[in-house]
Amino acid sequence: MHVEVIYEDNHLLVVNKPAGLLAQGDRTGDSSIVDFAKEYLKKKYLKPGNVFAGLVHRLDRPVSGVVVLARTSKALSRLNEQFKERSVTKTYWALVTASLPEESGRLNHWLRKDTNKNKVNVTKAQGRDAKEALLDYELLSVRGKRRLVEVLPITGRPHQIRAQLSAIGCPIVGDLKYGHNKKQNDGSICLHARSITFEHPIKKEALTMEASLPSSEAWNAFADLS
Repeated sequence: MHVEVIYEDNHLLVVNKPAGLLAQGDRTGDSSIVDFAKEYLKKKYLKPGNVFAGLVHRLDRPVSGVVVLARTSKALSRLNEQFKERSVTKTYWALVTASLPEESGRLNHWLRKDTNKNKVNVTKAQGRDAKEALLDYELLSVRGKRRLVEVLPITGRPHQIRAQLSAIGCPIVGDLKYGHNKKQNDGSICLHARSITFEHPIKKEALTMEASLPSSEAWNAFADLS
């Protein structure tokens, strides 16, 4: 899979993860973005031995888009703190086929994780083991049967965008796990981490990193917006 490098310096490596590639290695043993980053840095800078590449945040395997990795432990620690303090802004683009209840709004749900199925379910407010999930959304464009929706998650719950859009009757294109009725040819879902804004861990300046859209039949109709 082709991985686009968006930005790099002595402290950071930012890439555009293709759908289908793991963010971090798991029990499958399949390659991951972390593996790519280590190999890329090792070859480019002729580094002997192990290379440090710390994953700052994750994307689900079928999701594409911007991923930030730290090249030093200090950078990783400082970036982790920003995520903990919720000072990082993440923007996602999603394709749905159903009509949204409103062109823009806020979704507030309570989610419970089903570990056995690797899925989260919408549940009653403050139910046992339930966690609150908040996001803002806005309809950006309609092309044919597909609608491009911009999503700004306020909380960072696993699968929350997928589960929350599904809960309002708008499952993401290709997302069979959360209710869409047709699989994408490549097994991806049409959820893309479009951009991320954070403070550089060393220089202390604001950075916004943006990932171009995947090249696929579903996304190509919106390519002019990328």
